[in-house]
Amino acid sequence: MQAKASRHHDVVIMGGGLAGLTLALQLKQQFADIDILVLERRQHPVPEAAHKVGESSVEIGAHYFSKVLGLTEHMDQAQLRKFGFRFFFSEGRRDIDQVTEIGASRFLSTPSYQIDRGIFENFLGKEALRRGVRFIDNAIARRVDLSEDDAPHRLSCAHAGETFVVTARWIIDACGRAGILKRKLGLAQDNAHHAHAVWFRIKDRIKIDDWTGNAEWRARCDPPARWLSTNHLVGAGYWAWLIPLASGSHSVGIVADPRMHALDTMNTFEKAMSWFERYQPRLFDELDGKRHLLQDFAFLRNFSYGCKQVFSARRWALTGEAGLFLDPFYSPGSDFIGIANTYITELIALDRARRPLGAHAQLYDQVFHSFYDSTLALFTDQYPLFGDPEVLPVKVIWDYTYYWGVLSQFFFQRRLTDLAAMGALRDELAHCQRLNVAVQVFFRAWSSFSQKRNPAVMLDQAAMPWFAELNRGLNDTLDDAQFRARLRASTAQLKTLAAEILARACGEHPALDGSALRALVAESPIAAEARPLLTEFS
Repeated sequence: MQAKASRHHDVVIMGGGLAGLTLALQLKQQFADIDILVLERRQHPVPEAAHKVGESSVEIGAHYFSKVLGLTEHMDQAQLRKFGFRFFFSEGRRDIDQVTEIGASRFLSTPSYQIDRGIFENFLGKEALRRGVRFIDNAIARRVDLSEDDAPHRLSCAHAGETFVVTARWIIDACGRAGILKRKLGLAQDNAHHAHAVWFRIKDRIKIDDWTGNAEWRARCDPPARWLSTNHLVGAGYWAWLIPLASGSHSVGIVADPRMHALDTMNTFEKAMSWFERYQPRLFDELDGKRHLLQDFAFLRNFSYGCKQVFSARRWALTGEAGLFLDPFYSPGSDFIGIANTYITELIALDRARRPLGAHAQLYDQVFHSFYDSTLALFTDQYPLFGDPEVLPVKVIWDYTYYWGVLSQFFFQRRLTDLAAMGALRDELAHCQRLNVAVQVFFRAWSSFSQKRNPAVMLDQAAMPWFAELNRGLNDTLDDAQFRARLRASTAQLKTLAAEILARACGEHPALDGSALRALVAESPIAAEARPLLTEFS
């Protein structure tokens, strides 16, 4: 899949994977005349299933692919609609129907998808060519010389045994963990979250619904298709994923805190199988007879990292894993691709209008990092409580409420670049961020007191009307005043939820110290909601 490169381009994107190709489509959608060159190291078409991880999308990423880029037909016909997230406290158990389950009993209103990355990236490559993007596969960026002034950047590339040079007004690094610009500019940044992951694909369906003959348990979901969820099998210090792919394969992975589960206990397929036999024996039973269907195996040590800067007024930017990476627990990877690409598109629009970039690039970078920091707090030092059937369900509700009520609102309402709204809501956003950090700290303290009871119940997210409405409301169209009212209502909802979490935990464990969170809730000028939120979730 090749298109001949001319000498100069408006934008050169290094990397033709998910981040780079979606950016190319977004730019071409906004500017029909823009000249874009995408350079991709891999040969196209790429393999289906055994290609890349990052198969599970959530609401922001799904909305970005479907609505912002206009790919609804592909998502609905070529990918699988996801039955939400689902969690089972199944460590050491084979009786999946006799443990606590977190999940929705029905599909919620706003869709998300399980994405076969091979199918998707092959489609994106063809779609980019169809829309007039120049796309060269089997191409490697050898050297980047960034301009110090208004002159074009210069890029040396290798392709088909030859070297060619192009110039560009904009250079975008979407090359993944290779991080060409990050290494060149010294932007790499560690963060406080240290975890590792191993994963593989099996050429078969893994239908968790068939793990028991309990008809009542199966009937709790409509449709009875839990296998379409991103299923998490959780325990202290880890979670294992099960993600179905449209090609008929299933993605399986383990993500763990090295302080509790060392990488060298799972960094080969045989070791991973032995690990499953000990910690998730029912999954081991399922996989044991499918060993011959293994398609690939890979692992990453210390996969999470930050980046000092991702957008620059010097007309370069980073997107996807070339910039920063959080944690796959809530599948935020495609969310942050959509957010970064939207900011990059806006900066290029400002540049094409010959407007100065300095203030906007700096503000967009600050906001992007604020979103990153808020999301990072959901994972940092939280892995020990993943095996707690009393605390993790409440954490999941809090984390969703924060995600749908704050971050998702900015994306769905196309307010990411609305600096006036962010300024008007500055106090509310700062309070939500502080409240989130305090609640995450409180969850850790609560788990140290928890009895970790694991009853055979389904904690049904769809049974909470306010929660289902929060999801449905993502698709509302709001004017300026309605948007600001929505964010203030979300702040009130989070305050109410924090107060209920305090009351539930401290009521059961009087020795639990909730003073820091209690003080933060009390100091908030935002009035709490009158209705209780957690009563349906216990």
